[in-house]
Amino acid sequence: MSHSTVDLSVGHSCPVPINNYKHVLLAHGGGGKLTQQLIQKMFAPQFENELLSPLHDGAVFSINGTRLALSTDSFVVNPIFFPGGTIGDLAVNGTVNDLAMCGAKPLYLSAAFIIEEGMTMEDLWRVVLSMKEATDRAGVVLVTGDTKVVDRKKGDKIFINTSGVGVMEQGVDINPANARPGDVVILSGPIALHGIAIMSVREGLEFETEICSDTAPLNGLVQDMLKASKDIHVLRDPTRGGIASALNEIAESAGVGILIREEHIPVPDEVRGACEILGLDPLYVANEGKLLAIVPRESAQEVLRAMQAHPMGKDAVVIGQVMVENPGIVLMKSRVGGTRVVDMLSGEQLPRIC
Repeated sequence: MSHSTVDLSVGHSCPVPINNYKHVLLAHGGGGKLTQQLIQKMFAPQFENELLSPLHDGAVFSINGTRLALSTDSFVVNPIFFPGGTIGDLAVNGTVNDLAMCGAKPLYLSAAFIIEEGMTMEDLWRVVLSMKEATDRAGVVLVTGDTKVVDRKKGDKIFINTSGVGVMEQGVDINPANARPGDVVILSGPIALHGIAIMSVREGLEFETEICSDTAPLNGLVQDMLKASKDIHVLRDPTRGGIASALNEIAESAGVGILIREEHIPVPDEVRGACEILGLDPLYVANEGKLLAIVPRESAQEVLRAMQAHPMGKDAVVIGQVMVENPGIVLMKSRVGGTRVVDMLSGEQLPRIC
């Protein structure tokens, strides 16, 4: 059977059938190089405008002299309850964190629920309560929403979309394209906890110590960082695709190289062991309560101290630097002294992770 094709590029045709793109996208769970190509070559050109073009965690704009940030995200995590969290608090924290990565103070959220027929009221109530606790913790207010019900076996219990609005301070300019050679790369704490918490439930794995998701709001941490210095170039929460994908996106956006050091990247022993069992690289595993900060070298120690003084950044550490060499490429210096390219995966290691 022949397939229709579509030009997904500028200036040359793409021979891959659009049906194939659909199937591959679904198979890989919406992450990695394929999704990046779809965004850059299908969606972005059709809706091109100055607010969308940075492809940031949210759009930053001004209304009557007030700078605002707007972000939206959808959550389809499976299972909906996992060690350390639920789909409900994940949905709140995810949008709060996207706004925080723009440098905004999150204020208001909306929530839309797609509920599968047959979901128990007990499970739905548990999700709702977890969202309420998460909004209280983050200091945001849910002000509008929507519910839809789909047929049994068409929705996998529940999907949630959250959108949010936040206000920006003057003098804050955080953008993935702002990374500059000489900047320092800071990571707020241990990686890969969320992804491994999800996989431990899916695979029925048991560890001596339970691995819990790190899902948490980061807006308080970011506000403390900005009090220490407004001269922060980039913030990014390394969710799907982990720190490897986030750093690759930054390197490409800014046209710079990034060098990280393996020995400086905190990976808990139980997480490292689980990754070995599952055949996963912790650099690519999702996080839901960590951030990457790229700051000028002269501001780095001040920002790092502010992070370490906050509960969400007490384990913050410098993991690398931005370079002129190798633009668009992320390199990692290994513990044994070698250097390797840390590429963007063609797909996502773990689908349905958030």
